[in-house]
Amino acid sequence: MLNKGLRDQESIRIDNLLKKLISLVYVPKFWNLEDLLYLENELKDLGMNIESLTEFSEAELIIHLERLHFDWNQLEQFADFLVKSSKENAFDFSEKAIAIYNYIQQESRTFSFEIFNKLAAVKANL
Repeated sequence: MLNKGLRDQESIRIDNLLKKLISLVYVPKFWNLEDLLYLENELKDLGMNIESLTEFSEAELIIHLERLHFDWNQLEQFADFLVKSSKENAFDFSEKAIAIYNYIQQESRTFSFEIFNKLAAVKANL
């Protein structure tokens, strides 16, 4: 269990990584080798790469993110990243994003209309 100071530092580190990942997919572009290497480098800080992200089952990915001490907001941001990256490259992580959104809705015990709308949008695009 992390103490409060370490937990805050870890949360800040995760937030910064998520901001970088999301910024990668906000600008529409063709994914070339340089972009993929940059994405790989950012994912490495989360203990994964594109291949492992592709191979993780939905449940395994959620467990992996829990081990990294992701909070509900960070899980949602990571799912947002998965949705956005699915639109912009050859990888489709939509099912993983749906699983994360569903997990947040069920386990946080708080209903979020924002997540509900995100789920509906992802499912509509499948």
